Amino acid sequence: MRRKGSEGMEIKWKKSCGPRPEVREKNGVVWLSFPLLEATGMVVQGFTTRLGGVSRGVYSSMNLSYTRGDDPAAVTENFRRAGEAMGFPLESIVASDQTHTTHLRRVTAEDCGSGITRPRKYREVDGLLCNEPGVTLATFYADCVPLFFVDPVHRAIALAHSGWRGTVRRMGRETVERMREEFGTRPEDLVTAIGPSICRECYEVGEEVAEAFLKEFGSGARDALLEKKTGGKYQLDLWEANRRVLTEAGVRPEQIQMPWICTCCNPDFLFSHRASHGKRGNLGAFLMLK
Repeated sequence: MRRKGSEGMEIKWKKSCGPRPEVREKNGVVWLSFPLLEATGMVVQGFTTRLGGVSRGVYSSMNLSYTRGDDPAAVTENFRRAGEAMGFPLESIVASDQTHTTHLRRVTAEDCGSGITRPRKYREVDGLLCNEPGVTLATFYADCVPLFFVDPVHRAIALAHSGWRGTVRRMGRETVERMREEFGTRPEDLVTAIGPSICRECYEVGEEVAEAFLKEFGSGARDALLEKKTGGKYQLDLWEANRRVLTEAGVRPEQIQMPWICTCCNPDFLFSHRASHGKRGNLGAFLMLK
């Protein structure tokens, strides 16, 4: 399904059976907003696109990575523009340090600016959680899966990065459990979103990855998660895998926003590591309690 986006760009959406992310634009910055999260009335939330920044070349234009060779001043300006558009200040951001782990860190106002305006005091953190207003959690992507969590009962949030390694290790479940420990969160109260990431049709993996998923999810999940191709290759459905992780952790199915948009299918709208063969910037997921 195709739809014209900002600046007349054609966006390729997957056929959906639920609400799709909404395309928002302010001052030239284009991002995706999640209706289920927005309906809580509690959070500032969004996922950036490639549009509205100042970076050039393969990073054009809203690149949010300091580590891929872009001009650091341009990256900082991109963060500032994204925050101004979505509704959070640059100084409020707490950035992850992603290394494909399931490590999570509870952060507070004392962590604001970490990874953006000052060095981080932590390493190898793929998920962040918080219950303080005004702290903006940030994680980063170019095909991997963003996971958003809002607990409207205990007024707490979390944001987690889940690539194939994080997914097979059930990062979603780890996040739900950590929120229970830290805030008393009940999984049935959570409102969640699986953000834009690579779709099944675009994500080819080898035998080793396929076997890891079959071992974790069971042979009964073979048809739902994996499609066997020739030459020992498989197409892997990270969206469905993460949906299953969340529901098996106790999140209600109707409280899971699905992405319905693939990074690899939309390389001019979203950064994709696979589509660009690694020549790209990073997209950002943001979540803040009001």
